[in-house]
Amino acid sequence: MTGTLISLISIFIGIIGANLFGFFKKKYSFGFTGNTLIGVFGSILFIKLFGKLGFDPWSIMQNQSFNLLLFIVNCIVSFLGGVLGLFFAKMIYNKLNNN
Repeated sequence: MTGTLISLISIFIGIIGANLFGFFKKKYSFGFTGNTLIGVFGSILFIKLFGKLGFDPWSIMQNQSFNLLLFIVNCIVSFLGGVLGLFFAKMIYNKLNNN
């Protein structure tokens, strides 16, 4: 696996996280397209913010070996990034549309 493939898998998991959260909590949903966009940017944001702790895609592939534990942590953080991205986007949306 390459670092680019790991990044794409992380983004895809963030999309799944945002869409699942929007599906089960209709109050936070922006529709499929909106949830997908928020999932992409939420997962990228969280991986960029917390990836410095050692589970970014390049650390997972360090020394040409694959570290499964770091990959699982990366997937969990990416999923949470999608969910929390959707949550925060809805909070911002409600604050801006409050009359």
